[in-house]
Amino acid sequence: MDLRHLELVRELADRGSISAVAAAQHRTPSAVSQQLKTLQRELGVDLVEPDGRGLRLTDAGRLLAEGAVDVATSVARVRARWDAFVGEAVGTVSVAAFPSAAAMFFPALLRDLAGTGIDLACSDDDAPEHALGAMVAHHDVVLNHGLTPPAPDPRVRVTPLMREPLDVAVPRDHPLAGRDAVRPADVVGHDWIGVPEGFPFDTVLQDLARRTGRVPRVVQRLRDIRATEALVAAGHGIALLPRFTTAPSHAFELLPLRSVRAGRHVVALSRPDRGERLAVRRVTDLLRACADAHVARHT
Repeated sequence: MDLRHLELVRELADRGSISAVAAAQHRTPSAVSQQLKTLQRELGVDLVEPDGRGLRLTDAGRLLAEGAVDVATSVARVRARWDAFVGEAVGTVSVAAFPSAAAMFFPALLRDLAGTGIDLACSDDDAPEHALGAMVAHHDVVLNHGLTPPAPDPRVRVTPLMREPLDVAVPRDHPLAGRDAVRPADVVGHDWIGVPEGFPFDTVLQDLARRTGRVPRVVQRLRDIRATEALVAAGHGIALLPRFTTAPSHAFELLPLRSVRAGRHVVALSRPDRGERLAVRRVTDLLRACADAHVARHT
């Protein structure tokens, strides 16, 4: 088997479409399609099948995609051993993080890697779950968050970093201000500053609706936590905000939410082969240390 063909099937599994694979490889979709047809002809089996207006992998295609991960990981592991033998970890490591994680981790990473042979390429992007495969394919490390840890996936290596509680932020002059904690019935009837549907925090509001029989009234939906903080401080609603990464403010306070699973799991995601690189392993170790320090400061 040609390793380039295996990698093509793997890219299709991760990125989801011929056009996305072509864009990532700086090729035309027709060239990618032609290579895929050549591979199917050589193997004598269909690797893709129609799926609406696009394509999806067949069982045979998924088998090859999983095998491609194994092959790439083995090669990367040998390379990592060689790099360790001849010298220090070097190279560029691209890290993508949702904005509040970028604010939490990037300053420490850049500080700790200064003067080493590792260059950090940082980007901030908060993507819904269905877009994570393409992000992990594009970056060495992707910081993600969710109310539950990611489901096992042989194509992705998951490094747990921390669990961060989600509290209810209320203005200082709000009727709920000053309480030690709040429960679903206390907060469901107030105006909410929420997140776009499909993003993790929205699941908590859905849980509030199930527990109380009332749908929370979401007056605005924003991705950026700092913008949400500003609206809460100005009295335009209450919101769920992460306990460790919310900026201290005299204009609002954070109240623990009881009887609801309100916390996000922050994890680092990598392709298994990229995760074997010495430089990527070094960055992942620093992420764990930074997360431990944040948790220790708030407990």
